Amino acid sequence: MFNEICIYEAKVDKQDEIEELMKEVAEFYLNQKGVLEVKYIKRTHRQKDFNAVKEGELPIQLTRNLGKVTYVLYWVLEDEETHARVSKLGIDKFFKRWNRCLTTMPKIILGNNIV
Repeated sequence: MFNEICIYEAKVDKQDEIEELMKEVAEFYLNQKGVLEVKYIKRTHRQKDFNAVKEGELPIQLTRNLGKVTYVLYWVLEDEETHARVSKLGIDKFFKRWNRCLTTMPKIILGNNIV
């Protein structure tokens, strides 16, 4: 399996637009041969600190956005060739709409499964 994790920082006033776009993109990707899973996550919580994690405390819900909203894409594909092919299709179809919602270029992590 081949994976992509992508971290997006979106403009606060574009939340509705980017979340609708994420639904479209996820559906488009899932209809492509070799795409196994597509998940978009909105950052809604944070940990107080590491000691809170060790103590089993609940995460803290975020109540405001300071200039940006963070989203994460988790995407699982059969192999690198599928990733290259489907990424190009997605960029060709969605890039302009996607780009106007972001504050900066996304951070992308690619790699193979270990477990």
